[in-house]
Amino acid sequence: MSLPATNRAIGIHRDQPLKGRGAALNIEGRFEQWQREAFDDGWQETPSDHADDDGQDPAPPKTVVAREIAKSIITENDSPDIPFRYSVNPYRGCEHGCIYCFARPSHAYLGLSPGLDFETRIFAKVNAPELFRAELSKPNYRCDVISLGINTDAYQPCEREYKITRQLLQIASEFNQPVGLITKSALIERDLDILLPMAERNLVHVTLSVTTQDHHISRYLEPRTAAPARRMQAIKTLAAAGIPVGINVAPVIPFLTDHEMENLLETGRQMGATTAGYTLLRLPWELKELFRNWLQQHFPLKAEHVMSRVQEMRGGRDNDPNFGTRMAGQGIFAELLRQRFAKACTRFDLNNQGRRQIQRLDTSQFVVPGKPVQGALF
Repeated sequence: MSLPATNRAIGIHRDQPLKGRGAALNIEGRFEQWQREAFDDGWQETPSDHADDDGQDPAPPKTVVAREIAKSIITENDSPDIPFRYSVNPYRGCEHGCIYCFARPSHAYLGLSPGLDFETRIFAKVNAPELFRAELSKPNYRCDVISLGINTDAYQPCEREYKITRQLLQIASEFNQPVGLITKSALIERDLDILLPMAERNLVHVTLSVTTQDHHISRYLEPRTAAPARRMQAIKTLAAAGIPVGINVAPVIPFLTDHEMENLLETGRQMGATTAGYTLLRLPWELKELFRNWLQQHFPLKAEHVMSRVQEMRGGRDNDPNFGTRMAGQGIFAELLRQRFAKACTRFDLNNQGRRQIQRLDTSQFVVPGKPVQGALF
């Protein structure tokens, strides 16, 4: 894996947000031995020294995508509150720049910042299709649903060029391997030619994640995702094509987006979604500092209220990592949120069989292409 070359400035703290980016900080990862902080001693040029003619700061840092040669591609999960066993992530980092992304701290394992680095320094696992085919072909592989793009979005902008997710879907279809997809991108419509035949064999389920329908909030909260209305349109397009699709209201942010839950579920159902889920805002590791800074920059009058309610639903802390409560929270407000979701699903005829479609995909059709099938002895 080669690191992309960029003018990285670890420790940068900006008073103003960066246009088109979720994070304004590039804080140190928790594994760094040294902590560095930018300090202006008057000797270095400042951004204003290179300001445009109109006095504005220069453009924000560009996204750099590096090619990564991965050693393995299928990850096995044993978390009791995640409804899948296997997952595949074609990319590390995500240009969507969602400030709330729980995967941001994973960039610290690469010696990079969970802040700006996470959304500007992307790694594409270019050998993922070859690894995927090889791992599915192993004699000891036991077919189960594989979720694509769980840690970072499998349809983020660089997928247009690299097409790794599309190749993975082609291989999954060839093996009759059932997959679940969750995304915030309308780019998934590109792969309808693969998804539709898989859906006819009950091998795929798609979920569109929609956090808010307020474009003013969305443009800062998740700056490079598809617009909320466009994601709703993608639900409609997929459902009309005959592909089972759901809506995920995630994350629910107290005092900022929680009041939209019922409207999001109703609109999703009108577009054709048949399943639904939700997740309470999670702030693991470095994400706590990043999210607090984001609140102060964009919604300073709500910042204290948001974090107070988050802590109330997280046992007095910014984050609760415990299984069973980390997704939905605890306490009276978390219980009210759970009841609101359940009643809305009943009202709008979502999850009417009590479990998600991804758990009902057919694993019995799995076959390794070219491998002779052993017949019965009797």
